[in-house]
Amino acid sequence: MSFVLRILDPEYPSHTLLSTKQPLHEVSCCSKKRVRTGRNTAVEAGATRDPRVLRVDPRCRSPKNRVTANDVLAAFTPNEDDAMPRVLTALPVYNEAKHVAEVLRRVRRYADDVLVVDDGSTDGTSERLVEFEDVTVVRHEPNRGYGAALRTAFDYATEHEYDVLVSIDCDGQHEPKRIPELAAAVFPEHGPPNDVVSGSRYLAIFDGDSLPPVERRQINADVTAFLNERLGLGLTDAFCGFKAYRVEALRKLDVTEPGYAMPLQLWVQAKDAGLRIVEHAVPLIYLDEERSFGGSLDDATIRMDHYRAVLERELAATHCCADAWTDEWPARNE
Repeated sequence: MSFVLRILDPEYPSHTLLSTKQPLHEVSCCSKKRVRTGRNTAVEAGATRDPRVLRVDPRCRSPKNRVTANDVLAAFTPNEDDAMPRVLTALPVYNEAKHVAEVLRRVRRYADDVLVVDDGSTDGTSERLVEFEDVTVVRHEPNRGYGAALRTAFDYATEHEYDVLVSIDCDGQHEPKRIPELAAAVFPEHGPPNDVVSGSRYLAIFDGDSLPPVERRQINADVTAFLNERLGLGLTDAFCGFKAYRVEALRKLDVTEPGYAMPLQLWVQAKDAGLRIVEHAVPLIYLDEERSFGGSLDDATIRMDHYRAVLERELAATHCCADAWTDEWPARNE
């Protein structure tokens, strides 16, 4: 396996000082002290007295103190036996001409292998994607749906033998700088790997959090509570699109739901397959409260009925959860 190690300026994390795909294990300083990188893709280091080695210090801003590629490469020691996971970051995209360029520029700061699944866009999104020659684009024609776009990402990650797949939406409501955090959480430094690391906008409070649309928050809370009760999960956010998956675990899933109810099918199948699921706190950001689900699903009652139908079908098809379905459904308090 290979991975990407970035040396970042701790005060300006968007400024990458070095990026390399060598399977590196640790950083060696002139004092023989070794700083293990673990499974994180971001490494910060202070200034040293030896100008030949890593020199990154927020107090030192002059060009002569800026680290060079040769300085850093001289400090690395390869270790093939402890190589880092290969990470693919995937964005399902449909008619995102307004956001796609800026989102991709930000994603590229934190991810080297990027896949965009253009789900039949008709608003100029496809033309904007041409600007990004280092981004792989798979196009659906015609539009197949959010779930189908993620299924394409799952298949691509599996076929190309990645270790981790990070999914992030293209509407500007997820922070790309958190991609390394989610990817690293799949293979924690201690303990077994996690199969699904699901972003949660309700696990913690961040400065500047948005207020979610009341109706969407209520539906999310109701569905999340139902999943927790029926499947024994401990989720706080059933619908967050910012996730990291252990790719090997994706082979145990058969995601066929093409639309926005796809996460419900995923949760049932993940539980049935015995996958290890954890949540990771992410900020709550809403840029467009009027964003459409498409057609009749913009009606909250119809959308809830659709979610129920998908859950009913999926629960009936599973083994460990076959008897979990009842006619009870959380009452909506609007």
